[in-house]
Amino acid sequence: MDRPLDVPHGASRHQEHPLKADPSAQLKLLDLQELDARADQLRHLRSHLPELAEIADLTTQRKQLDDQARDARIVVDDLQAEQAKVDADVEQVKARRTRDRDRMDQGLITNPKDLERMGHELTSLERRIASLEDDELEVMERLEQAQATLDSLTAQVETIDTRLATLTEARDEKAGVIDTQLVDVEAQRGPSVEGLPEDLLALYEKLRTQKGGVGAARLHQRRCTGCQLGIDNAEIAVIRSTPADTVVRCEECSRILVRTAESGL
Repeated sequence: MDRPLDVPHGASRHQEHPLKADPSAQLKLLDLQELDARADQLRHLRSHLPELAEIADLTTQRKQLDDQARDARIVVDDLQAEQAKVDADVEQVKARRTRDRDRMDQGLITNPKDLERMGHELTSLERRIASLEDDELEVMERLEQAQATLDSLTAQVETIDTRLATLTEARDEKAGVIDTQLVDVEAQRGPSVEGLPEDLLALYEKLRTQKGGVGAARLHQRRCTGCQLGIDNAEIAVIRSTPADTVVRCEECSRILVRTAESGL
């Protein structure tokens, strides 16, 4: 929609001390703005590649899986140590049982009381072996479960690593293309800046910072292409009467408003 002229007596609030610049320099400013907009667009594309979000998400998942895998590895190591201890205890008791049996079988023990005591001891050893073997089996089952958990986590990490490698390659390829285009755009900026009045360029850069990257806009068909608002007849009359070498500012968005043959004046 059109906006009313909000400055009385036809005087623009930006024209109290109007900046002067040759019309050709003002037109050249539009070329610079186009290059800067393209560069901004390329930088935005580079920082918002679709692969980046998935890479970030997978990297977070991988860290969580790494932490879980580390904890699972500790459990596996502890159970392996526990199993080794139980195995050693079983072998130790079995060795004692074998030694006592051999002594009895070889007739080395002849005293009836000693034989009776040895028989009780063998019975006790058998019960001890059975208990230890039960413990051994329980530890083995726990170790099998813990190892399965660790193997699953390791496999998930490997799957993520494979996906990350694919995404990283795609990201780097796309970023490389964008970087090449950006270098080309930035190379064109030098000649576009060359010859522009310093005060005009300084104002443009200041406005670009303040106005989301757009410091200069074309006045096209009585509309500011910076804020996309139409300009009413009274303001158009003011702009029409302003000398061509006077830098006009949009009353609504304050951007430099460059007049062209398509401005509708």
